[in-house]
Amino acid sequence: MSHGPVGSEEYADYGAAEPGSGRVVRIAAVAALGGLLFGYDSAVINGAVDAVQRKFEIGNLAVGIAVAAALLGAAAGAMVAGRLADRIGRLSVMKIAALLFLLSAFGTGLSHDVWVFGLFRVVGGLGVGVASVIAPAYIAETSPPHIRGRLGSLQQLAIVSGIFISLAIDAALAHLAGGSGEELWLGLEAWRWMFLMMAVPAIVYGGLSYTIPESPRYLVAKFRIPEARTVLTMLLGEKNLELTISRIQESLAADRPPTWRDLRKPAGGLYGIVWVGVGLSMFQQFVGINVIFYYSNVLWQAVGFDESSSFTITVITSIVNIVTTLIAIALIDKIGRRPLLLIGSAGMALSLGVMAAVFGFFAETAADGSVSLPGATGIVALVAANLFVVAFGMSWGPVVWVLLGEMFPNRIRAAALGLAASAQWVANAIITTTFPGLRDFLGGAYGFYAICAALSFVFVWRYVRETKGVSLEDMHAELLTD
Repeated sequence: MSHGPVGSEEYADYGAAEPGSGRVVRIAAVAALGGLLFGYDSAVINGAVDAVQRKFEIGNLAVGIAVAAALLGAAAGAMVAGRLADRIGRLSVMKIAALLFLLSAFGTGLSHDVWVFGLFRVVGGLGVGVASVIAPAYIAETSPPHIRGRLGSLQQLAIVSGIFISLAIDAALAHLAGGSGEELWLGLEAWRWMFLMMAVPAIVYGGLSYTIPESPRYLVAKFRIPEARTVLTMLLGEKNLELTISRIQESLAADRPPTWRDLRKPAGGLYGIVWVGVGLSMFQQFVGINVIFYYSNVLWQAVGFDESSSFTITVITSIVNIVTTLIAIALIDKIGRRPLLLIGSAGMALSLGVMAAVFGFFAETAADGSVSLPGATGIVALVAANLFVVAFGMSWGPVVWVLLGEMFPNRIRAAALGLAASAQWVANAIITTTFPGLRDFLGGAYGFYAICAALSFVFVWRYVRETKGVSLEDMHAELLTD
C-alpha cells in the first residue's frame, strides 16, 4: 500500500485508546478473519491430496503443481492488493478477498477435472495473497502503537486457527465417509466437502467486513475528513484529534505514488532493508513448515500410520501451533522480535536435524515402495515434528508478519511489502511443488530444511534489527544510511 501497514503510527502516538481496548481488538479480530481463511485455504488440501491424486489419476509432480497453484495465485494477489486498497479502500479489498474464497470453495469442491481444480486453487490463492497483505496493513493502521505487535500477531493466530479448523473438518468428514475418497453427501466425495465447507467462513468474513470502519488514513487520503474524524475518535479518543488529522494530511502531502524504483538506492541496487524483508520471507518457507501442514497426512501414512491416525496426528499438530502462537503474542512486545527469531531458528534446526537423521538412517522401504520407521523411531519423528512446529509457531510464524508490517519506512513500504510477500509465496510454491517427488528421500528433504533453519539463525544474527519500540522516523533514518 502506498501508505502502508504502519502509517497509523503518525497518528496513533497521539491517541488515547487504553491498552486492550475492546473496540480496537474487535476491529483487528474481524480484519484477521482474512488470515483464518488464508489458513483454511492453505491447509484444506492436506486431507484431500491422496483422494485428489486418485480421483484425477495424476502423478506426484502434477499433485505438487495442483497444491502449489494456490501459492502462485497468492503471489499475484499480494502484488496487487496494496495498490487496489489505495484506490478503492481497505474494506472493499477485504470483500473482494471474501468473494474469491467463496468462488474457490465451490470451484474446487465441484471440479470435474484437475485443470478446473487447479484453476480454482489459483482463485483461492488470489484471495490468500490479498488477505496476507490487507489484514496486517489494516490492523496496523487502526492499532495504537503500544499493542501493535500483539494485534499484528492476530493475523498469525487467525492463520493457525484456520489451519486447525480446516484439518479438523478434513478429519471429521473423512471419518464420517470412511475415507477422504469415499462418497459422503449428495453424491459427493468427502474431499469435495472439505473444500465446500470453506464457503461458510468466507460468507462470515464478507458479512463482518461491513461492521468495521474504513482506515482513517485512507479516509483522509480521499478527503473524507468528517468520516476520518469519527473513526479516529472511536479508535483513539478525542485527545489531540485535530493535530492527529493534520499530521496525517502532512504525511500524505509529502507522499507520492510508490513505484518499484523506490526500492533502489540512488547509487544502484536494492536497499539493504528490502533484502532483509525478502530474506525473512524466504527463510520462513524454506524451513519446510508447510510440508507439515500440506502433506503431513501423506507423510505419516508413508511411515506406517493409517489414514485415521494420520488425521488425528495432524489435528494435534495444528493445536500445538495455535498454543505456541499464543505464547509468541504474549512475548513479542516484551522481549522483542529478534530474540524470538533466534530462539526459533535454533529450535527448528535441532528438531529438523533429528527428523533428517531418523528418516535418513532408520527408515525401511518395503518391496511395494512404502516406507516405515521401525520400533520407537516413528515416535521420535512424531515428537521432533511437533517440536519443530513449537519452535516455528513461537517465532518465525507470527514474528515475520509483524516485522514485514513495521520494518519498512513509509516511502518504500508498499513496494517492499509487496515484493517480500510475493517472495514468500514463490518460496512456498517451490517447497510445496518439490516435496511430493522427495517422499522417497525424506532424510535429504529434512536435511535441507534443517540447513535452511541453521542459516536463518545466521541471517537474523547478522542482518535483522530489533523494531520493538523503534519509531517510524528512526527506521527512515536507518534506511537513508543503509
